[in-house]
Amino acid sequence: MTDEAYEDILYEEDGRLAFVTLNRPEKLNALSNNLRGEVMHAMRRAEANPEVGVIVLRANGRAFSAGYDLTPTRQAGAGSPFVNEWSLLPDTGTTHPGQQQWARHVVMTNFIIWELAKPVVAQIQGYCLAGGTELASICDFRIVATDAQIGYPPVRAMTTMDMLWTPWFLPPAKAREMAYVGDSISGEEMVQLGWANYHVPTDQLGEFTEKFARRMAHIDNDMLMYSKRAVNRQYEAMGIRAGLWSGTEIQALSAQRPAASEWGRHVREEGLKAALEWRDGPFRDFRGAYTEAHANRAVASADGSKPGEY
Repeated sequence: MTDEAYEDILYEEDGRLAFVTLNRPEKLNALSNNLRGEVMHAMRRAEANPEVGVIVLRANGRAFSAGYDLTPTRQAGAGSPFVNEWSLLPDTGTTHPGQQQWARHVVMTNFIIWELAKPVVAQIQGYCLAGGTELASICDFRIVATDAQIGYPPVRAMTTMDMLWTPWFLPPAKAREMAYVGDSISGEEMVQLGWANYHVPTDQLGEFTEKFARRMAHIDNDMLMYSKRAVNRQYEAMGIRAGLWSGTEIQALSAQRPAASEWGRHVREEGLKAALEWRDGPFRDFRGAYTEAHANRAVASADGSKPGEY
């Protein structure tokens, strides 16, 4: 069973599995509001079908997702049935009015997957960055390509993580490293750290993930639901909800720090690609790997001056 109603994802049901596929490969599956809205609609659709037992979240192209779509396309979702008509965001029951509500909205949206009655398996290749890591982390399982690159570069110049998943999924030292610096970690190492379940070569990723999901799908839906709920409630007793919510407040504060304005200035004056090269330049990875990137740029400040000269 397939459906052509979606623009940014593909949806397919095959026996006990439902496949939700991010389908903006030319944009490295950047998470636009419409794409995110379609993903959550498809998740609920799979949940509603009693024939489906397990959901696989995957992506077309060379990347799972390079993160949230940073281009100024807020109105692009206007008229879409998959976003709220007022906020143009995936519908979470509130329009999220006011400034600096993005992180709160992200967590509310991702908790839709957390509360699904059915397990979700994320199949990850290539880049899995920023918002892509948040989407993958809220899934129940992660199968990664050995050479996948999982990172969070926005923390270098933009804001703290929108959904502070690292302390819940990584050992303390690595949780801090990812949250402070955002460097890429390979799929192989992310298995060793406990974030992912298995790593396999890219050309075996789809076959391995499907076999993993179909094996789980031999279990009846109610049993899977109660197992998922039992594990979720243990994390909630340990404080995961309170922790993620408090992280959204810190993210809003980080967006108001004096040096935050320099990121926006680079975007306005030079364009998004140049701003990303400025952000990643000293780290020599992601957009900073380009020869024109600012390898020796000054530390960010409120007006581009030296630190302390605000």
